[in-house]
Formats: sequence, C-alpha cells, structure tokens
Amino acid sequence: MQHRIVVLGAGYTGAIAAGRLAKRLHREDVAITLVNAEPDFVERVRMHQLAVGQDLTPRPFSEMFAGTGVELKLAKVTSVDVDRRTVAVHGAHGTETLAYDTLVYALGSAWNDQGVPGTAEHAHEIAGRPGALRLRERLAGLDAGQPVVVVGGGLTGVEAAAEIAEARPDLDIALVARGALGDWLSPKGARHLRKVFGRLGITVHEHTVVTGVEADRVTTAVTGVEANRVTAADNKAVPAAVTVWTTGFAVHPIATATTLEVSDTGQIVVDGTMRSVSHPDVYAIGDAALAMGPGDKPLRMSCASGTPAAWQAADAIAARLTGGKLPKAPLRYFNQCISLGRREGLIQYVTADDRSVRAALTGRPAAVYKELVCKGAAWGVANPTLGIPARRRRVVAPEPARTHSTAGTAA
Repeated sequence: MQHRIVVLGAGYTGAIAAGRLAKRLHREDVAITLVNAEPDFVERVRMHQLAVGQDLTPRPFSEMFAGTGVELKLAKVTSVDVDRRTVAVHGAHGTETLAYDTLVYALGSAWNDQGVPGTAEHAHEIAGRPGALRLRERLAGLDAGQPVVVVGGGLTGVEAAAEIAEARPDLDIALVARGALGDWLSPKGARHLRKVFGRLGITVHEHTVVTGVEADRVTTAVTGVEANRVTAADNKAVPAAVTVWTTGFAVHPIATATTLEVSDTGQIVVDGTMRSVSHPDVYAIGDAALAMGPGDKPLRMSCASGTPAAWQAADAIAARLTGGKLPKAPLRYFNQCISLGRREGLIQYVTADDRSVRAALTGRPAAVYKELVCKGAAWGVANPTLGIPARRRRVVAPEPARTHSTAGTAA
C-alpha cells in the first residue's frame, strides 16, 4: 500500500517540498498530492512589481510537475482533522475528504490588518496575487498628483513604496513607519535607503503609527521614540487616495482549529526537522511554522527561511520513510535582499540570526543581485534538488505511530 503524503499549499515552500519528495521517494511506494487553490505558481516576492503594472512570467503547475508523479488538486483547504488524518477541500467538483499518512502543512500567510479600524474596508494589500491585481487596477486609475500612502516600514513596505514611486513619479508617495526608516539596517544600508527615497521623492513619516483608515486619508499618531508608545500629541490626518497596508503577515487560521500545538501567532510549533512537536505525522513549513533558528530565535516569515525549511522537511520525511540519515543542516540567514525599484537595490549582510553587520551592497549591483535571487528562487521551485541528480529510494519503514495524547494544545 502506498504511503499517502498530502501537501497543503503550493507557495515557495509547499511546491518545493512536494517536488523534492517526488525526487527522493520511489513512485511505487508513495502517493504525493499537492493541494492549491490556484493553477499557477505565484512569485510572492514580486507582488509589488505586479501591482505597478509589470507582467510576470506565467509558471503553471501543470508544466512544473509534469512527469514527477505529483498529483495537483486545485481546491481550497477548508479544514484539517489531525486526529483522523484527513483534510477537507473544496474545488470545482465540490467538497471531498483526503486521507493522509504524512501531512505537510504549507498554507502560508496573508496580510494582517492589525485590527486597525477601516483597514479591511479601505486599504489594499500585496500579500497575494488577487490583492496585487486589485491595487494594480486602482493605481492605474489615479490621476497625477494624487497621494498614495504605504503603511509599514519593513521590507515589504520599503519595496512597495520604492516600486510605486519609480513607476509613477507623477504620484505623491508617502511611507508611514513605526520606527526610524531602515532602523534594522547597518548605517551604510540606512544611508543608502534614505538617499534612494529622497531621489524618488518619497515622504517618510517616522515614529508614526496609523490608527485609522478612511477612503481618502489615514489617521496617524506619533509614537514615543524611546517607549514606542502612541501619544496623544501631534495626531494628524495624511491624505491617501490609495492606502497600501504592509504591516506584517498573519498565518492561515486553520491550524488553530485543530489539536496541533500552535503558538500565540497561530503557527505550528515544530522541531529541527520541521515536524510538529505534538503530531509526528504532520510537518509544517514556511510562514505556517514556528521554527527556531540560531540564537534560539524564531525564524521570521520569509522566503529566505522558508526555502531551506522546505528542504529540511522533505529530506526528513524521506529519511524516516527509507531508513536514511536525518538532515541536520542549520537554518540560518546570510543577507536581506531589498529591491528599490528596478534600477536600485540594497543587499544587507546579516549574522546567522538575522542581525545586520556593517557590510552592505548598494546601487545597481544590488538591484542585479536581488533580481538574480528572485529568479533563483523561482528556478528552485521547479528544480527542488537544485539540479543535483537524486536517487529515488524505496520506503522501508512507515512513520512511527503516535505516542502522544490526541488532545493536543490549541491557541
């Protein structure tokens, strides 16, 4: 009887895991099903480009997984029962139940409105293709001189503000950041970021939070620089014909409805092999997983940590099924790659636990570097063993039976 592996979600991590498992395991021994709502792979790291009108290369899964043995099921995951080992999905042919022996949970994340009034009704997001396309249509309809406010001073917000400002120099672009602009970067990196933003004409509201979003403005409050608390002073409204919300991500809520052990953020708690600490037949990767990196710090939601986590999970599953050696590759960081439009970039080198060091690459070389990283990430999805020949091994041992109580812990 074939060992049934079900992978939920075909973003960077889910698609890599499914393809890598297909390369590692003998087709006669396993049935790999990849569940995803969309038929094409979405380059999430390029959503700011899609939003300003750039066309991205189509990457249909039907071509990506042709001949691999991976069965693609176009459907939306509606629930997971980790105690019965089943997944409910809804697709073109209605609702059906998939049974699994091993589950790879890679449903990822969506935008997080942080509960700020008016955000869900009036703000745009670029956490996925539908949101990016809606923003694309809205930006295309703006007249010259209209204001666009990007909320969030992290990587996504910085990239979005620069991309919009470069593509539409006729618009009035502003960025609202809770702290100082680029305060996580090295001095060299922060100086370059300010230089590029100045050249692009982007207004930056630093040490500021948005407390409300309306159709034509955002309400802001200045935060205390030291305590980082909202004060009553200097509250003001900033005009915004379009508000782009980039203040972080929230994981898919399905995991919190299960008996899986999850964190207070809803992420599935995993060990070093990306295996659930409460349910050994479940693996979680990407934004859905709470995995610890160097310095005992949780890995941040990013492609940089998600891709090696997908390799780790796939190789661990294959090793446990075939009696092989478990992977022990450390999950660590090397740099943060930031696009600042199509002609400028910033590569901030970091420690293993993601702290900025002095070294940084800037300018056109950094833009080329970032583009190569994006292309490499997409290539890596279609080539999950990085072009290295892989031997498909026979399944010799099933996943071990559970020894825990199925009561679990849910947040």
